[in-house]
Amino acid sequence: MNSTNSGFLKLSREAFKAASDSICDLAGTDAAGSFVCMGADGTPTTKIDLAAEDAIVEVLKEDGRSMRIISEELGELILGDSPEFSVVLDPLDGTYNSSVGIPFYSVSLAVSSHDLTDLRFGYVSNLALREEYYAEAGKGAYLNGKRIKASVNSDLMKLCVSVYGYRQNIERTRKIYSSVRRVRLFGSVALELCYVASGRLDAFVDVRNALRVTDVAAGQLILAEAGGLVTDGYGNSLRLPDNVTSRVEMVASNGHVHEKLLKLLFGG
Repeated sequence: MNSTNSGFLKLSREAFKAASDSICDLAGTDAAGSFVCMGADGTPTTKIDLAAEDAIVEVLKEDGRSMRIISEELGELILGDSPEFSVVLDPLDGTYNSSVGIPFYSVSLAVSSHDLTDLRFGYVSNLALREEYYAEAGKGAYLNGKRIKASVNSDLMKLCVSVYGYRQNIERTRKIYSSVRRVRLFGSVALELCYVASGRLDAFVDVRNALRVTDVAAGQLILAEAGGLVTDGYGNSLRLPDNVTSRVEMVASNGHVHEKLLKLLFGG
């Protein structure tokens, strides 16, 4: 990892520690899920969401570099006069889990070009367990410092997948549910993408048209660097929206089952 991107890893770890410290007394309490305001993404901001975001934004400010921040709660924030890069931030992915004490919620942070066309670095770390995923474009993906690869499973009947679409667009996902061996839904998209990257899941499918750039930017790069494949819900290249209000669909897999999953989504 070159010095610039090792700097992003250091910054991400500082952001993670700040978020962890800020929510340690809130996680699993009734106060955690209390409503504070409506976030810039159009969804409710809870007390634990805001605590994590405020802590991370302070770390980013202290970094001193000019940057553009895109975050779930605040929307967009420009630091300095001439941003060198964009930081796509989900300070707490898995708010419900964190509120009730399910140990599966994370900080997700991606570094990209200003317009998000060029993802450079991705970081996702579980706030409840010691699991730190990161990737630099072109340099592979890592879990706790060890190189990871997506699974090589190509048999639908052996797949373990995460499929969101049990209420919305249920007709599109019905055949996936009936064609694979196992379905697991964990409640933190960023971490679930990393689970595909590390071979714990074979695929992730979300066709609710509900995903935000903050949910997927870091995990998308980590999965790609682990040898997986990411497209939209129709098999096209996934273009990240340049704001937190637009929504996307996603099919993310080990690459070996991608076409089969798309075919099931289209009723095949």
